[in-house]
Amino acid sequence: MNGAIYLLIAIVGEVIATSFLRASAGFTQLVPSVVVVVGYGVTFYFFSLALQTIPVGIGYAIWSGVGIVLISIIAFFVYGQTLDLAALIGIGLILAGVLVINVFSQSSAH
Repeated sequence: MNGAIYLLIAIVGEVIATSFLRASAGFTQLVPSVVVVVGYGVTFYFFSLALQTIPVGIGYAIWSGVGIVLISIIAFFVYGQTLDLAALIGIGLILAGVLVINVFSQSSAH
């Protein structure tokens, strides 16, 4: 597998784990707590694999940026979190940043 696939798996793991944090109720609920721990384990394992071929700064920017956007969307639909204009603009800027990194960055791995 290449680094992009590993990074995608890491992002999905992080989004799932973070989405279950609230449901874990401070790690007092067994199933959501297990999902959180396993999700973050998967996340960090695959993120470490992704960083073997993706520069750490670029990988982290993509991982955290995409994660923020996806968590915000999930929080809107699952937890009823409202997103005002400033939040939507911020999310748009994050997406634009990830797009710029992926399309225009010439950063090398080392």
